[in-house]
Amino acid sequence: MILSEEGLLKRQEWESKGYILPEFDRKQMIENTVKEPVWVHFGAGNIFRAFQAAAAQKLLNEGVLKSGITVVEGFDYEIIEKMYRPHDNLSILVTLKADGDVEKTVVASIGESCILDSEDEKEFTRLKEIFSAPSLKLSTFTITEKGYSLTDGRGELLKAVSDDFEAGPGKPGSYIGKVAALLHERYRAGAYPITMLSTDNCSHNGDKLRAAVRAFGEKWEEKGLCEKGFLGYLDDSSKVSFPWSMIDKITPRPDDTVKRILEKDGVEDLENVVTSKKTWVAPFVNAEECEYLVIEDSFPGGRPEFEKAGFIFTDRETVDKVERMKVFTCLNPLHTSLAVFGCLLKYTKISEEMKDAELKKLVMRIGYEEGLPVVTDPGVLDPREFIDTVINVRIPNPFMPDTPQRIATDTSQKLPIRFGETIKRYLSSGRDIKELKLIPLVFAGWIRYLMAVDDEGEAFEPSPDPMLDTVTPYVSGVKLGDGKDHSREIEPLLHNAAIFGTDLYEAGLAEKVISYFAELITGPGAVRAALRKYV
Repeated sequence: MILSEEGLLKRQEWESKGYILPEFDRKQMIENTVKEPVWVHFGAGNIFRAFQAAAAQKLLNEGVLKSGITVVEGFDYEIIEKMYRPHDNLSILVTLKADGDVEKTVVASIGESCILDSEDEKEFTRLKEIFSAPSLKLSTFTITEKGYSLTDGRGELLKAVSDDFEAGPGKPGSYIGKVAALLHERYRAGAYPITMLSTDNCSHNGDKLRAAVRAFGEKWEEKGLCEKGFLGYLDDSSKVSFPWSMIDKITPRPDDTVKRILEKDGVEDLENVVTSKKTWVAPFVNAEECEYLVIEDSFPGGRPEFEKAGFIFTDRETVDKVERMKVFTCLNPLHTSLAVFGCLLKYTKISEEMKDAELKKLVMRIGYEEGLPVVTDPGVLDPREFIDTVINVRIPNPFMPDTPQRIATDTSQKLPIRFGETIKRYLSSGRDIKELKLIPLVFAGWIRYLMAVDDEGEAFEPSPDPMLDTVTPYVSGVKLGDGKDHSREIEPLLHNAAIFGTDLYEAGLAEKVISYFAELITGPGAVRAALRKYV
């Protein structure tokens, strides 16, 4: 069984092994996509293949869509060259369900794949043609939050961006510069309406995309490098919109266990490709069953009936509430809690942690007792039902190969959002801050984690974090079981509102964190003992 257009002609063989195949005329879909493109997507990674491309397939099967997606990769061209095109833009979606069922779907909704390379005349000319088409309604994005950044870690303009500001839209080198150039082409062709929809997992994602694109329009018009009126086109929401969205679906790196399942079925050529940019990509993608996409309904050129694929449309304020519900209360804080204590207790799978009575009770109490009382109900999703699904279905799913070590990455950047906002809500609403007993325990657990010594006293390698060099010195003098008072050493850390979202002394939580930390360092087994005592 070969994943290709020709290989799918052996339809009965695929179906006999339990694969769900496309039910539409793919040849006609490709012809329609090339002739009259409707939907372009930037970012050819796993979340796109598991979510947006799968949604498009559902709509194609039901006849809601007649054309597919034009996928564009602008960061790692090898994904298209070495994976998409050799497999005729097909992929296999393996949905790993919590009950142990494995659903295997051949996703065939991509009508055309393109490379966002202004140095490749053929590729860039084709993209200009697509963006000049009146039929085009929307462009979606999964390029990660850093994809919208125009500056480096020091806050200085990236060289490619500054070069593009000076050179204009002719042959840009930066990612967003190329996107802006394509919008400029659309403006020149007739100023047709379009929706630029970020579906990246970051706060107010539409504003990030808009600000980045607009920066190019502003500079180019200021210097007379683009058609007059281009900036006004970008600023006219009846022409170009940048909606907010909230996306939620876990798609880990392609897993060897899944690969073996497909190989046993007889599927050939399943090897991962590791590109020169260190991207891991395979002919298949594994993902969880649960998925949410809530979108601000702002589409000046119209849109397909995405509701039939399960997308939720609402206003901007509601999207914000949904995001806050997920990030501040119902999912992300629970994940981070498990990541911190999972590393300390030597767990290597998040799902295994949910078999641990203390850890399961920890996240249940953080979610239901400490977070839920101050969450804003967005209306379109019920917060309690969301937490129910997270705790009972999503995190315990043994078939999701996610690790506490992966989730512990960049924890210093996550704490102020995932926990700090809840603390602020307690303070602003007049609730008794002393009701928070386990969020301070997570803070103390993270400081204990910074010692890079697990609960058995063995050293481990902390996950990457931009603040490690800054925060680890606070615990460099702490040794398990040394019997010393280290409160003064960690005091400056607890004052750091950038890490905890607020000065913990001002919030009235510092003493509790210090007390917990003192217990966590009394010796090997102290972490487990504290969990048993407090949860």
